Amino acid sequence: MRLFGRKSAGSSHSRLTLDVARAETFASMLANSRASLVIEVSDLLAGMYICNWERLSVYWEEEDREEIETFLRGICRISPQRWHYWIEFYDDLRRKGERWQLWRPPTKLKKTVPRESPLRPSAALASVLKQAEEIAPSRDSVGGRNIPILTSECVLLCILRSFGSEVSRKLAATGLDAGRLEREALFPRRAPLK
Repeated sequence: MRLFGRKSAGSSHSRLTLDVARAETFASMLANSRASLVIEVSDLLAGMYICNWERLSVYWEEEDREEIETFLRGICRISPQRWHYWIEFYDDLRRKGERWQLWRPPTKLKKTVPRESPLRPSAALASVLKQAEEIAPSRDSVGGRNIPILTSECVLLCILRSFGSEVSRKLAATGLDAGRLEREALFPRRAPLK
């Protein structure tokens, strides 16, 4: 799997679980739709929110989740039209029982010319991903190298730990159960699905 433009397998520094790979795809699409030159932390957070909310929502109190979703849509800069499209798309796939293998941008959105090179992570996102690689508890061995496996919990924890960043401050203010997230990110009960 690739991580924001990295080549697969041999040159990759980490592997992604399926949910992080989906979030990565969504983050790239979101950054591209803004005509950004880089993928921001908020783009990946948006991807994690859209692709894996059911799993990550457990880190907030149930009665606060609706308010948190509104907050996350705002911090991730998801327009109401884009939000509506993705909810319909997800619901349609869920009803059909299909997997999210290929993300396709909304056909009604402005068509863009393909980029010559893939988007790269911003410096802040690169720092978050590097930290996630360092703390990832699960590893895979490829060609004699020990490669970290990044999970949503691990990446979310590193976003939260990116002290001083606006996204980190806002995320911490939402009432996220940081202790539980840290325990489950660093000491998972089961091996990650790659």
